Amino acid sequence: MVKEELVILQKKVGMLRVEGKYKEAIENCYELIENGKQLKDYKALLVAYMNLAASYYCIGDMEATFNSIESHKQICDKHGDAEDILGSYNVLFLLYDYNKDLDMAKKTLDKSIALGKKLNKYNIISNAYANYSHIYQLEEDYEQALEMANMGLEMAKLHKPVTPILELRVKLNIAKALIELGNFEVSKSLIEEMINDSILDSFIREKTQCYHLQGVFYYKQQLYVKAFESFSQSKILVESYKDLYLLKDIQKQRSKLAELMGDINLAYNIQKEYIALLSDISKSELELVAIKLQIKHSMTLMEKKANTDYLTGIYNRSYMETTVNGFLKQAHKDNERIICMVFDLDGFKSINDEYGHLFGDEVIKQVSEACSSMLRENDIFARFGGDEFVIILKGMTLENGEKKAEQILNIVRNLNILNDGKRIPITISIGITDNLTCAAMYFNELFNVADLRLYKAKNSGRNCVCAVN
Repeated sequence: MVKEELVILQKKVGMLRVEGKYKEAIENCYELIENGKQLKDYKALLVAYMNLAASYYCIGDMEATFNSIESHKQICDKHGDAEDILGSYNVLFLLYDYNKDLDMAKKTLDKSIALGKKLNKYNIISNAYANYSHIYQLEEDYEQALEMANMGLEMAKLHKPVTPILELRVKLNIAKALIELGNFEVSKSLIEEMINDSILDSFIREKTQCYHLQGVFYYKQQLYVKAFESFSQSKILVESYKDLYLLKDIQKQRSKLAELMGDINLAYNIQKEYIALLSDISKSELELVAIKLQIKHSMTLMEKKANTDYLTGIYNRSYMETTVNGFLKQAHKDNERIICMVFDLDGFKSINDEYGHLFGDEVIKQVSEACSSMLRENDIFARFGGDEFVIILKGMTLENGEKKAEQILNIVRNLNILNDGKRIPITISIGITDNLTCAAMYFNELFNVADLRLYKAKNSGRNCVCAVN
């Protein structure tokens, strides 16, 4: 993939997420990550992990959301700019807010505000203050909620170009705080101003919130008929974009108001609607569970594909190196022995030249299958490249490792591989070592010693095991 294609893929993941196609967005994010790593395009990786976090958040997979944010942070710390860091704060806030970890949510907002001021990102600062107001309302500290919302409005007015919807979103928080503080005169004026603002013709969600807030305003003053009318208007609006959870809240309010108004028939009909809505929510949640399972299945397949050799189905070089480095790190702490065998096919170039590459591929597959049958479940077997293979054994003495190598040598020697009815003899040469003998701390150190012994086995006549320098 070239840089231009990578840019197209970045736009694609963002569009898929915005359209609510979270499964496709996540799968494309992983493709973007894979190609971004290959091209060392850190901006592409940051875009991928940010969209991955947002997509996982939307399907309710909080663990995957947090892991994606952590991956974003690791890259951001080394290669990101200030705007990338600012973006990560926004997603982190959503996560802490979802988990009701309000202390961490506040700390994240503090960082967002401080960095936003350095970058003169007044829209981000305004949004952060609005979120602060939201938190204080959860804590029922309405004075602080009002103060934060007013600061958010000041920041929204500093944003260029002028963005009326940014100001309106903050005014919603101001009106909420005023209602809870019992300031009905000012809150009424503010709500009417917002509802009559033509900007809402283009922002249906915010229009819904305004009518919902108006319903709360009337309810607090026991004006139940007017409150019911406002909630009914918000119901009509929210049904157009199917926010089932907000609709659930609205229906609860309408049902309660119908009872307070003494209209039993109305209350009964709303209850029937409410029950049907709960069924829709249940189906929606099941769909999200299904999406999560599909994604996990897809990710498992992708991970397996990324870690295995396409021809043989055993592990590939990348997985081997990463895994064995982890083994060796732990083995150093525990003084544990890790045995490494490196082998390749004797005269494999001649086999390819005489019988063709397709037959050579078949030889490699049959050799790998035969060797796999000799190994334990926790042994690591990988194709290192071409006709070269690596086997890693844990919890075994070097002497028993040599015995295992002789068994592998023997099973390959006895393979019955035919070409046009004629048996083609196949042999291998093996080099073997262990981490304690060569004081290896990393895979490449362990591999290099075993590889040198492999070439010593070649020079000793092939079809043998070498375990000495």
